[in-house]
Order: sequence, then C-alpha cells, then structure tokens
Amino acid sequence: MAVSKSQALGIALLAFFVTVAVSSDPDPLQDFCIGDLTAVPGVNGFPCTNSSTVTVDDFIYSGIVNSSNTTNINRSGAIFGTVLRFPGLNTLGLSIARLDFLPEGIIPPHTHPRASEMVYVEEGSVYAAIVTADNRLFARVMNRGEVMVIPRGLIHWQMNVGTGNAKIIATLNSQLPGIQFIARSMFGSRPEVPDEVLEKTFFLDEAAINQVRSNFV
Repeated sequence: MAVSKSQALGIALLAFFVTVAVSSDPDPLQDFCIGDLTAVPGVNGFPCTNSSTVTVDDFIYSGIVNSSNTTNINRSGAIFGTVLRFPGLNTLGLSIARLDFLPEGIIPPHTHPRASEMVYVEEGSVYAAIVTADNRLFARVMNRGEVMVIPRGLIHWQMNVGTGNAKIIATLNSQLPGIQFIARSMFGSRPEVPDEVLEKTFFLDEAAINQVRSNFV
C-alpha cells in the first residue's frame, strides 16, 4: 500500500517525538564541560569552566579512596561523588558512591528520585532489597563481585549480614541523583510531620512517635 506524503510526514514526526520522549539527558555539544560550581546550575547542570584551564585532575575523583564514617546509629556510611564534589561529571548524567558497613550495619530504606542505580559488592556479604510500586519485595544476600540494578525511584536498602566489614561501590545515571531516606523524611523533617499523620500511617502512639523522632535530632 502506498504511503502519502502527509502520512509519511506524520510517521516521521511520531518517530521523532518518541525518540525525544524516551531519551535521557540531552547529548553534549562538546567533548567535556567541567562544571563551574560558583554559578547557578541550569536544567542540564552547571555552566562550563574555561576549557583552556582544564587539567587531567578535573577528570579524576579521589573522594572515595578512604572509608566513609561508620560511627553512627546505622553502623554504615556513604560518600557520594556527585557533580557538587566532582565537577568533571557535569552534563554526563553520572555519579558514584562508596558505601561502608560495620557488621550489622545498614543503609536504611531510601530512594533516588532522579536516578537508577547499580551496586557492586566489593567486600563482604550484603542483604540487598528493592520494593516495587506494587509492594513486591525483591531481595537476597549478595556476595563479592555481584551487581544489582535498582530502578529509578524505588525504595531499596542494603544491610551487612557477614561477620566482617562490607563495602559497596554504586553508580547512578544522574550527576545529582538525590537521596530521600523514608524514616528520616517522615520523622526527622522540619517542620515536623503532624503526629496525627504519623499515628494513622504507622499505627504508633505519641510516645512511640517521640521515641523515633529522638533518633533524628
């Protein structure tokens, strides 16, 4: 069946808009764009610094060489390499993180509103889990060398179930992925979420609510 010019144009436009809809970050128009963190960021990151001043150090990040601070109630810590610490990531849609766990340590349930994530277990045994929007739990113990992918926006966590320390390297497909811890958002927000909301959501009384809130002061 022959296709008219108007039909062909319609198909071409449909293909164009579908391509735009499913694409992620815009394609860069230069080889690199080291972020100028003194400026105000736009939709796709920070303005570029003068390329003539760029050195090899702008493409290297040493922030995850050393362990993060694990002396806290969760017995875990994280160091993020986002564009705010690693300006070389600007416009590339990437970031990295190092997660460290003492025995029984946990990175509590949280989400990344602007990124999907891959976690690589470099050391130890970690119970890793994802909860989907239809409340399905996907979880198991991961060992050294294994990788898990975590779709954007889903609740997830990792917990050290080994006898020694554990370490994870995570990569995310956003230069500024954001992170929102579920418990902290509800019990540690300022101003506080009203007690009535917490009582009806978590079936807790006032004393229990105050007890939980005290952990986020």
